[in-house]
Amino acid sequence: MLVALVAAALPLPAAALAALCRAPGGLAAPWAPPGAWLLPPALLLVLYAAGLWRLGRRAPGRGIAPPEAAGFVAGIALLAFVLGGPLNAYACWSLGAHMAQHMLLLAVVPPLLLGGRPWAVISGALPRSLAWGLHRSLHPALAWLAARLGPATVAHAAVMVLWHLPGSLQAAVASTRLHEAMHASFLLAGLWFWAALWRRIRDAGAGPAPGVVASVALMMVMGFLGALLTFAPRPLYPLYAFRAPEVGLEPLADQQLAGLLMWVPSCLPYLAGALWLTWKGLGRAQRAPGRAGR
Repeated sequence: MLVALVAAALPLPAAALAALCRAPGGLAAPWAPPGAWLLPPALLLVLYAAGLWRLGRRAPGRGIAPPEAAGFVAGIALLAFVLGGPLNAYACWSLGAHMAQHMLLLAVVPPLLLGGRPWAVISGALPRSLAWGLHRSLHPALAWLAARLGPATVAHAAVMVLWHLPGSLQAAVASTRLHEAMHASFLLAGLWFWAALWRRIRDAGAGPAPGVVASVALMMVMGFLGALLTFAPRPLYPLYAFRAPEVGLEPLADQQLAGLLMWVPSCLPYLAGALWLTWKGLGRAQRAPGRAGR
């Protein structure tokens, strides 16, 4: 009876919906991380370590600061955990866990990775001809994207909104390929926005206002979506309404947890970026009169 009622609200056949509502596998079963998802992060980490070693030999004490390198390593570890760790398995049962995945891919992993200046380090681990060829072919496009803060912000917000529509999210959970595409879109949108924001932070001649406005706008979008999930009077994702009780979660409480994760902690990286830009802008404004008086 419940499956029939939910089927009327979803663009899925009743038989397919009934199969989806059954919990996938069992949490008591041994967890085996999918190797395919862990290979790219592992390769990036190896190349980054090799690049750091070569940079250290060429110019000891100069180059990448330890906090930057530590941030990149933390970003790689977090990426592997999000895509292939227990959180990925639990996300099939809990909307809160699924939301944690999305917010980490959008708001936490990208700034950690980009803060470590990965291209500058990894290129040091590659043969010089290959590094120069990649730089010559990729740098113009990457620089163009990093200079487009407005489109990056729109794409970031669109990915958040569109994938969290009930039909979109449930269709992604129903299809492995679509689910992978969803995670890839979160990561790419996050990398684009944070690359544009990092450019504003690191460029001494860039004004802080656009980055601050973009960060605040995304915080407002996330806050609005988080509030909708938190204060909704009923579960908005019927698929998780069936699955959450299988692991002892009350569906509405699970949805409220997802909303709070999007609303509060996920906004902190954007707030930090906006405050950093404001601080840098105030510092430049204070130094400007001194330069003008010389």
